[in-house]
Amino acid sequence: MAIEEIRHVPEADPADTPTGTPAGTGTGTEAASTGAADGTDTYADTTDSAPAAPSSGGTWAGVRPLLLRLHFYAGLLIAPLLFLAATTGLLYALSYQAENLVYAHELTVDEVPAGAATRPLSEQVAAATAAAPSGEVLSVWPAPEREATTRVVMESPEAAEDRTLTVFVDPYTAEVRGQLETSGDALPLRAWLSGLHANLQLGETGRIYSELAASWMWVVALGGAALWIGRRRKRRAELLLPDRSATGRRRTLSWHATVGLWATAGLVVLSATGLTWSTYAGENIGRVQDGLGGATPTVSAALDGAAAAGDEHAGHHGGGAPAPTPKGPDVGLDRVLESARAAGVDAYVQITLPSEGNGYVVKEKDKEFPVQFDAVAVDPADGKVIDTLRFADHPLLAKLTRFGIDLHMGLTFGLVNQLALAALALAVMFLVFWGYRMWWLRRPTKARTLSFGRPQPRGAWRKLPVTALLPLAAVTALVGWFVPLLGISLVVFLVVDLALGFLARRKEAATPAA
Repeated sequence: MAIEEIRHVPEADPADTPTGTPAGTGTGTEAASTGAADGTDTYADTTDSAPAAPSSGGTWAGVRPLLLRLHFYAGLLIAPLLFLAATTGLLYALSYQAENLVYAHELTVDEVPAGAATRPLSEQVAAATAAAPSGEVLSVWPAPEREATTRVVMESPEAAEDRTLTVFVDPYTAEVRGQLETSGDALPLRAWLSGLHANLQLGETGRIYSELAASWMWVVALGGAALWIGRRRKRRAELLLPDRSATGRRRTLSWHATVGLWATAGLVVLSATGLTWSTYAGENIGRVQDGLGGATPTVSAALDGAAAAGDEHAGHHGGGAPAPTPKGPDVGLDRVLESARAAGVDAYVQITLPSEGNGYVVKEKDKEFPVQFDAVAVDPADGKVIDTLRFADHPLLAKLTRFGIDLHMGLTFGLVNQLALAALALAVMFLVFWGYRMWWLRRPTKARTLSFGRPQPRGAWRKLPVTALLPLAAVTALVGWFVPLLGISLVVFLVVDLALGFLARRKEAATPAA
């Protein structure tokens, strides 16, 4: 597949020519077009040849053709996965507000009695267990707001294997408002959309799609931003704003590049945070985090003083269920909640019931900024606090991981966060559309047969000086090892590209000269 370079029919303006590129030519995905009388784009093809060594521009002039080819192929082949991830991510970002509407009856009380106090937690839990007698209580989430219900989370044979049964109780009347299968704090709609975004509801096999998309998204975003910033232009404003005077493919390029530039930071953050709980790259990130002393600590609820272990990357919502509650002296949920509040753990809390050899754990779950994640362990025998863990004492890397995951999930800044995620998802969808549109518009129009746009010619790496090529190769190998699906797919791209090039040369050699 010896790829031909595309250029304008008329002479191009040097002020709008990519840095280090001769005026009058356009290369790869940045080749501009001119509007014909009928509104279509007209192109002329040059002869097939390897790109000439740059006469100026230094390292960037050598790197740019390589970036063009990488951006073209990555965008072309990974774009469907990015579009799919953006679509499911958009649905997930909107699911929080949808959840409040769909499950309003379970989540809220009909009315708040004037001056009425809430019923004891023990009474609310008793009402929940009476409504779901086959369930075993795992944790209790006291109503965090005046209009909210209390959640009693149970392990139940009636729930799916990876789900829990949550009973919603009116804290003022102890009336059961309903029961739903849940995954962590996600109700059925959001839990299903979370699975759709993470693995297309295909289980562990489906997680490959989301990890592959996250692995490449930062590469495509940063590569595209570098190409656009390195382009010479008449007006600086065209760097940040679409050129409304442009037509045809050039107009599409302007929108694709400027929207992509504005979205770059957000896409890199989404890519990095998404990789933290991916299957393969996530494992490497976890090892590095642990090696740097950034593992997320957990409060010790061991009654014999033994430390408990935890894992922040258990998944979007989940965690293991505790063992059955041991029999023995127990001061009860209300006393435990009082002890936790006295210790300063008084925000939106989750009370996990004792398991064999462990006491109660009361931890804050307020993920909206300013976040609150303090936790205490309480002895069920006397209600005394046996361990305290403040979020302020978490290692910096653990805090950053927590913030990154919650930003990715749309929790840190509430509705604003969710709208920002929705905007990024829409941006990706439009970027993919514009990218494919440019690919289509770059096709040679003289040919009547079906044809498509061509990428930067093969062999761009030969234009790099050795002082840049060797470090680039080393960094690529390191990143490919650390982000395995990126490395594997890049090798596949290279093998396929080499095979196509070999076949193209054989075909050319077998074709008799005119």
